[in-house]
Amino acid sequence: MDKSKISYIWDDKLIECCDRLPAVLGRASMVHSLIVTYNLLDQIKVVRSKPASYQDLKLFHTETYIEHVKSFTDVDEDYMPTKKDEEYGFGYDCTPVSDMYDIISNIAGASITAAECLLRGIADVSINWCGGWHHAHKSKAEGFCYVNDIVIAIEKLRKKFSKVLYIDLDVHHGNGVQDAYDSNESVFTLSFHKYEPGFYPGTGAVTDISSKAQGYSCNFPLHASYCDKTFVHAFNNIIAEVYSHFKPDVIVVQCGADALSLDPHGGAGLTIKGYCTCVYKILQTKKPTLLLGGGGYNHANAAKLWTAITAHAADVTLDENIPEHTYWPEYGPGYTLKVEPLLAKDLNTTQYIEHITAIIKENLNKYLGEYRLNAVLPRKRKLDWGNNSKWNDSKNDDPENKTLDTSDVYEFNE
Repeated sequence: MDKSKISYIWDDKLIECCDRLPAVLGRASMVHSLIVTYNLLDQIKVVRSKPASYQDLKLFHTETYIEHVKSFTDVDEDYMPTKKDEEYGFGYDCTPVSDMYDIISNIAGASITAAECLLRGIADVSINWCGGWHHAHKSKAEGFCYVNDIVIAIEKLRKKFSKVLYIDLDVHHGNGVQDAYDSNESVFTLSFHKYEPGFYPGTGAVTDISSKAQGYSCNFPLHASYCDKTFVHAFNNIIAEVYSHFKPDVIVVQCGADALSLDPHGGAGLTIKGYCTCVYKILQTKKPTLLLGGGGYNHANAAKLWTAITAHAADVTLDENIPEHTYWPEYGPGYTLKVEPLLAKDLNTTQYIEHITAIIKENLNKYLGEYRLNAVLPRKRKLDWGNNSKWNDSKNDDPENKTLDTSDVYEFNE
């Protein structure tokens, strides 16, 4: 991948807003700090984010929902959600906070900015780790998600790209995005997720192929504790099939980090290599690609993952030992990029993976037609960021004083 064709979306206000999200307090700063500490922003184009306009938000959300969001201007800690709040999803898992409209406009605006990088051709890969909130619906917040920046970004991409492939790697099913395109054959949604009785959101069975645009939603449900081997096997079985059937013009990937082992809201057992193997395969299609964040409630592990994917896209090998910086104590006791696999038994058998694969292939052939497999897929590559890295000598002399030189930040002209 051409390093000069990778954009990273950033703005101080964006980081500040994402840091205030109740479910991931302070996570955005931690992620950005690790990326800066590894000097990755010297290798890619940094693009300043702009807030979404009211009209942008209306690309998906209803006016009544947006207006209700705007009502949260000064929320006390002891605020009790009203019946009206609960109708719009504000309550148990989506706690109202002050200046909520400011938050959602900045999050959506960052994903719009990332999409604009692809639309304008200034990037082949565009990254917004502050985005990826895939549960929000048109008129309802849900699952820690107050705005569906993914759908809004996809709507922007559709101005130029006729066919959008959405891939969801989060441990939770991307129900908000799938539902948004239930009747649209120009967007194909593909989700790999944990699917167990009582596990949120309870959707995403292999039989869930959309009710109207049938066959244009594909779900690979996995049992608890799925590991890298299972995940990559499932992904490899399906991605070429979907790609060859649908033939996308652009790809959007939600890289939710909550499928990493030991995530408090997860229950899967992935490591960074499992994710990077799949992302590498996606990038090798050479299609314009939008990479977004999402879940990830072990903040240190989320930062490790998204830093590793950023480096991977830029073809940079990282020192496994995390350099000292402001958040360095949070990475103890190992202080390395490694995420240990889960010790629990993977409940997915080879027979189960093959069974689900067969159902999906049958659905693809039935609804999207027969085809000849012609997708260009990458050969296996060792994924490593070990101590032989040229980045061992990176300029980390004074990491506490690392700042982003705003003179190097690209801004769109109106």
